Amino acid sequence: MIAYLIYFNGVRSEDFINSPYNTRQDTFSDRVVRGEIHSADGEVLARTDVYEGGTEVRVYPYQNIFSHVVGYDTHGKSGLESDANFSLLTSHEFFLDQMKNEFRGEKNMGDTVVTTLDAGLQVVAYNALGDRKGAVLAIEPSTGKILVMVSKPDFDPNTLSENWDALISDGTNSSLLNRVTMGQYPPGSTFKIVTALDYFRTNGTLEGYSYNCQGNITIDEHTISCYNNAVHGQEDLYSAFANSCNCAFADIGVKLGGGSLKSVSEDLLFNQELPFSSYKESSFSLDRKSPTPLVMQTSIGQGNTLVSPFHMGLITCAIANGGVLMQPYLIDRIENAGGELVRETEPSVYKRLISSREANLLGKLMKNVVDYGTASALSGRGYTAAGKTGSAEFDEYGSSHSWFIGYSNTDDPDLVVAVVVENGGTGSEAAVPIAGQLFDAYYYS
Repeated sequence: MIAYLIYFNGVRSEDFINSPYNTRQDTFSDRVVRGEIHSADGEVLARTDVYEGGTEVRVYPYQNIFSHVVGYDTHGKSGLESDANFSLLTSHEFFLDQMKNEFRGEKNMGDTVVTTLDAGLQVVAYNALGDRKGAVLAIEPSTGKILVMVSKPDFDPNTLSENWDALISDGTNSSLLNRVTMGQYPPGSTFKIVTALDYFRTNGTLEGYSYNCQGNITIDEHTISCYNNAVHGQEDLYSAFANSCNCAFADIGVKLGGGSLKSVSEDLLFNQELPFSSYKESSFSLDRKSPTPLVMQTSIGQGNTLVSPFHMGLITCAIANGGVLMQPYLIDRIENAGGELVRETEPSVYKRLISSREANLLGKLMKNVVDYGTASALSGRGYTAAGKTGSAEFDEYGSSHSWFIGYSNTDDPDLVVAVVVENGGTGSEAAVPIAGQLFDAYYYS
């Protein structure tokens, strides 16, 4: 009997607790103190303080900075507090110590969840976004490790209980919403990556395209203009992409057609399940029967298309990683309270989204955007970068969200960044400077 108890506590109990049919994981808080959550660089992001009399208080030392990604543990659970709930309420302390604690009526200490998050970079991104609404994401494209996930407006999980009613009733700010994974925005000109890919797949080359931009284009009585009615003149596809020329890409979209754009979009996970535990599926509604005005709008990232910063970050990761999307993840490893390894996440391939040639060509287009296009503020910083800006209109007055997606060290990409600033204007105005601060901190801090 004793041998079986030892075996069950040490081996079989974990399978039982973690079973998808077991909906009572939280009952183990009766005998386990909830474990800590750490950043990859050793910072404590969540811990449980135990006071005299046994009172336990969950503490978040960074307050608002990790509020969405780490989450909360009251009024339900969110973020890592939810995703890692089993590990936090499981103890892998030495089994004889566990039995001794149980005999004394004392709780065991839950395991520590060590995340992929970089606390230093998270703070930089949080401060760079400032008091504006929006989202910042940073991922290591070669592994899928998520280093930064910032969403604003935010909240302080330390005071969630007292502010709960106000938070859930504030429809204006939606402070509890993780805008990185759940936000839905028109992609603006970042979608021109998709249109350019469709052009290549249809024509077998990016060469040979020519368009004379006069600042606006009218087809079937529908007019699209470039930003500030800028006249770009004679362009090939490379310069049209670098200049983010709406007219040229509306022209390309009409020639490709809605059915073709839909097919390529779905290859890039639009209308598809994303490889992550909590996300909002992006929507794309074109087909071959779609009217020309909608095709024109959609080809430049407007129309009915909605996407999350997380999704655009994944597309960028695939481009940066030779066409292969790695499985994104937040939990690097689980340790017991003494720091001994329990288990570790190994990077794994999710799927190939595009060919290596396609990734190389899209990367070349994105590098031009930094070298001489709308993200040229990122050039000359001691590292190379590639990216795409976007200005996504969201009302009838022409107000726009500011977008940037891109990566650093173009020969061997290190870091993918996706930024959206709500009502921030053009991508170069608001999103690019945030990305620049994040890239600078990655290399120079």
